[in-house]
Amino acid sequence: MSHADDHAGTRRDFLYYATGAAGLVATGAAVWPLVNQMNPSADVQALASIDVDVAGVEPGTQLTVKWLGKPVFIRRRTEEEITAAREVDISALPDPNAENANIEAGSPATDDNRVLAGFNDDDSAPASGEWLVMIGVCTHLGCVPLGDAGDFGGWFCPCHGSHYDTAGRIRRGPAPRNLPVPLAEFTSESNIRLG
Repeated sequence: MSHADDHAGTRRDFLYYATGAAGLVATGAAVWPLVNQMNPSADVQALASIDVDVAGVEPGTQLTVKWLGKPVFIRRRTEEEITAAREVDISALPDPNAENANIEAGSPATDDNRVLAGFNDDDSAPASGEWLVMIGVCTHLGCVPLGDAGDFGGWFCPCHGSHYDTAGRIRRGPAPRNLPVPLAEFTSESNIRLG
């Protein structure tokens, strides 16, 4: 073996690795735009969490906002609505789960497990029950229920007849689940952050 053959092997190895590296870079450059297009757009990422001013919401009224393309009902309940929701026998509900993203999955659908804790409510005390935040999409076929309607004083979906109570729990009709409660928290006395 001569000294020239030793250089040929080194040169051949270098060309082999350089060609492979160039091929990987070219493949990555071609594939990256395809993968990157699957990421959420900037406007969707900006709406991943929104702040809602609830200072003007009076007891017995609700505010509907759009979040992630869905309506969200923010209701300030009256004492009568809170009392009616707390008197419901949980075992009689079609969906016994709270459907609340803020608490542990599978928690019972008590009124306390469905409402949003107020700004000054601490974790050891039960929430006052005044604020209810729910995604306003019927769990049957995705219609938007009407507020202050139905047989239980909560929401009614006229498309197929689902009745929800004042805590957003399904009571009668074809809907299989309670209206879901999204991630939400008070960031001040008059501001709720969704997401």
